[in-house]
Amino acid sequence: MPYAGHQFGSYVPQLGDGRAVLLGQVRVPSGALWDVQLKGAGLTPYSRFADGRAVLRSCIREYLVSEAMAALGIPTTRALAVAGSSLDVHRETVEPGAAMIRLARSHVRFGHFEYFYYRQDFEAVRLLADHVIEEHHPDLVGAPGRYHRWLQRVSDATAALVAQWQTVGFVHGVMNTDNMSVLGETIDYGPYAFMEAYDPRFCPNHTDHGGRYAYDNQGPIAQWNVSRLLQACLPLLADSPEEAVEVGTAILDTFETAWHAGWLAGFRAKLGLTGVDEDADDRALAEDLLARMAASGADFTNTFRVLSAVDAVRSAGDERFLDEFADRDAAADWLARWRRRLALEPDGDAERQRAMRAVNPAYVLRAHMAQRAIERAAAGDGSEVARLRTCLRRPYDERPEFAAYTRPGESERIILSCSS
Repeated sequence: MPYAGHQFGSYVPQLGDGRAVLLGQVRVPSGALWDVQLKGAGLTPYSRFADGRAVLRSCIREYLVSEAMAALGIPTTRALAVAGSSLDVHRETVEPGAAMIRLARSHVRFGHFEYFYYRQDFEAVRLLADHVIEEHHPDLVGAPGRYHRWLQRVSDATAALVAQWQTVGFVHGVMNTDNMSVLGETIDYGPYAFMEAYDPRFCPNHTDHGGRYAYDNQGPIAQWNVSRLLQACLPLLADSPEEAVEVGTAILDTFETAWHAGWLAGFRAKLGLTGVDEDADDRALAEDLLARMAASGADFTNTFRVLSAVDAVRSAGDERFLDEFADRDAAADWLARWRRRLALEPDGDAERQRAMRAVNPAYVLRAHMAQRAIERAAAGDGSEVARLRTCLRRPYDERPEFAAYTRPGESERIILSCSS
């Protein structure tokens, strides 16, 4: 499929599936339609100057992370299989080739609408929107204001997705508009990473020198991307340009509120906060913890996981939590503040801790873990890929045999680019 997109803020009029072929679609018993796409098998009409190939490294990374994200409950494309190849592929170095079969409810991206809009093919914009609505929002077919309502749903789903990314410390790394799904699902895993030491400016893409796609900038960038989609769909929103802009702006103005609401709901759950109290400033409590984590280089995943074992009154579990911080006094000060907030909660420790463990994973796909699996697979041993997959399919259940997967490594030294 052809598409366009804004890459690092600049419009590129011709992109498209440079290394992906849609093999077909499967209607599953639930009625949902799934695309079956072969990625990395060679030249396509949109390969441009590239070879259309994928490398084993990138296929394994996408295979593992898409399944890990699904297990975390985050909307995502899926991976069915990775196939090895006898061909060598030239990237930064010569690497073993591979191909992956990717599954998705749709591969339609923001960039598809941009492709037709900038060619002033507004009828194609309408046809594509009608297709997406018919297949994925059947309740809107023929309804008054259906394009407005559909775009509102896309905006809301995108805001919710980014909030979910941030609650698990995930950074996509290349949030170009051609990498944004109109279904609000994670697509195109390239230079992604789950943070280890918390750093709000963390960006795993070594080509993103300005940090455009850093962890804390993902919300604003997603909103900017939605604005590009809305611009491409302006001809659908009203007969006059002025009225269409007014409708599009009204949709865009809801994004930040939806994103902040999703972020706050996610972090309240991570902190074990369910009760509502008018005097409780839970956002400030969460942001204070993150600030102290950043100052101490605390591991994002492990800090929230060990907090899930801390009691509301007794000091049981305190040491493991404090051990995550270089500044233990600052961590202890926050812990006392958190306990004062817990005094407003209706649930006891056992119920609260169980709920916290259900949203604070013990295991995420750390970059050094993926790298070790890739190196072994390149040498002909796929056992580590299989073992990691088994671990990541149950990220919230602690199992002694996977204890090594909770340890931070030196992921920041692993260089990732868009070919990753």
